[in-house]
Amino acid sequence: MTDYDHLAADYRQHGLAGRVGFGQSPALLVIDFIKAYTTPGSPLYAAPGVPDAVRASQPLLAAARAAAIPIIFTTVVYASDGRDGGIFIQKVPALRQLTHDSPLVAIVDELRPQPNELVIEKKYASAFFGTHLAATLTAMRVDTLIMVGCSTSGCIRASAVDGMQHGFRVIVPRECVGDRAPEPHLANLFDIDSKYGDVVSLAEVLTYLERLSHSITS
Repeated sequence: MTDYDHLAADYRQHGLAGRVGFGQSPALLVIDFIKAYTTPGSPLYAAPGVPDAVRASQPLLAAARAAAIPIIFTTVVYASDGRDGGIFIQKVPALRQLTHDSPLVAIVDELRPQPNELVIEKKYASAFFGTHLAATLTAMRVDTLIMVGCSTSGCIRASAVDGMQHGFRVIVPRECVGDRAPEPHLANLFDIDSKYGDVVSLAEVLTYLERLSHSITS
């Protein structure tokens, strides 16, 4: 067994890392897959982790659309003077680049939202904090939140924690989230899987969505 396997076994032995599983009414949440993280020269450019995760998310987005489940995107946008960014912008000054007139706040071309898909602007790490996301999901009777996006150690983790705290089954396909470096990426995947949601393979999520698609057409 690897060190990771030993640690995971120790967590399970002590009552962590239970399974939440898939529910009956999922939504796909695409968190901050914006051009700021995939454009060379951007201060927030995070290759190869984020561009790789974008590519892995393309078949998942297609499957979600085929299954006709709700799809919600987030981006991060601030006023030109950063007054709405609070301490977050002070801690991460590179975020000042993300203004309404910047092309960096646009969703990446590979995952461009369709007209019927919601795009939420946020100011902080969690997709729930200061937004109408929780109310929207509740109104849609969603019970399962499939999360893809970036970064694993920031907005994905924060959204996973809040998603669980709002009563949603959080599912994170590991290939579809990315970070600036492998160490925080792997550590936060482990932590999410131990406490806040299920970290699973992309193949497992695709199988789940394929079953939903069949139930719609049958």
